Amino acid sequence: MSEAFRELLKKVGSGVHTGKDLSRAEAQDATQMMLRQEATPAQIGAFMIAHRIKRPTPEELAGILDAYDQLGPQLQPIDSPRMPTVLGLPYDGRSRTAPLGPITALILAAADCPVILHGGDRMPTKYGIPLIEIWQRLGVDWTPIPLAQIQQTFAQTHLGFVYLPQQFPLAQGLVPYRDQIGKRPPFATIELFWSPYSHAARKVVGYVHPPTERMAQAAFAIRGSQDFITVKGLEGSCDLPRDRTAIIGLSNPEAEDGIERLLLHPRDYDLAGPDVPLESATQLLDDIMAVLKGHSSELMKSALWNGGFYLWQCGACPDMAAGLVAAEVSLTQGHALKKLQEIKATLASFSLSLKV
Repeated sequence: MSEAFRELLKKVGSGVHTGKDLSRAEAQDATQMMLRQEATPAQIGAFMIAHRIKRPTPEELAGILDAYDQLGPQLQPIDSPRMPTVLGLPYDGRSRTAPLGPITALILAAADCPVILHGGDRMPTKYGIPLIEIWQRLGVDWTPIPLAQIQQTFAQTHLGFVYLPQQFPLAQGLVPYRDQIGKRPPFATIELFWSPYSHAARKVVGYVHPPTERMAQAAFAIRGSQDFITVKGLEGSCDLPRDRTAIIGLSNPEAEDGIERLLLHPRDYDLAGPDVPLESATQLLDDIMAVLKGHSSELMKSALWNGGFYLWQCGACPDMAAGLVAAEVSLTQGHALKKLQEIKATLASFSLSLKV
């Protein structure tokens, strides 16, 4: 048993009257001890559920992110005039609506806007379809690729994927606890905020509940992160909905509360409609490939809505209208599909060399 961890556990687990919040440094220490499995399984599980009940503070979240930065993988800067965008998507995936993350990432990368994704396999508590599985169905297998080759792929194609079991096994080691406690611990919030990149990046945080947005804003301020976007997206993802107004927050130090509110109405761009349901993984693959080949559909409209927004926010287009035009060109003229083929060929060459 870790005596040092025991003292930190006592602080967060002592109840509403005697419990105390951790400092940023204490939260970092506690996270490092859990990631390194220096704390016992009983201590780790107890901490996760106690911390969930107490609710993490921004200082604690900042400390957890500090630990992730110290022990986790970090991609390095590449030759690009644009700041990379990190999409913070829930690791436990999607179960109700069709994910748009891979299409959005391909549109951005095809426009020379660097983008970083991260995640793992099917994960508690939702066990929805994760990003890695969608990429595999598209013929892109990130799972066996070491970080050095991910870095090369990022530099060559402007798209990188940090796969937890391969590049961050310490964080992967905490996944079973999420299933055993039956609830999302604060680490499920961290996956939305974390950036596996060594320099400044634009962080996009998907969320469901408004307190998550406020925690992100406060934690980023503590850590000096200036560039972020919050999206009340589909199932807590970064995907903008089409069946309702998209509620977005843009970091703005000059705004009264540090965040500028942006409300985007799909009907203003003739894109209002239903969000595409997730029927099956097979159907999803067929639908994504149809979009990448430029075929009109409800998923195509959702892809345009998201691609246009992120092209605008990443600096590739001056406004939303121009972003929508650029996204349509990327899909109908095959630029995004060509980027998929480029990434597929790059990773295939690495996989072949690893087998030799």
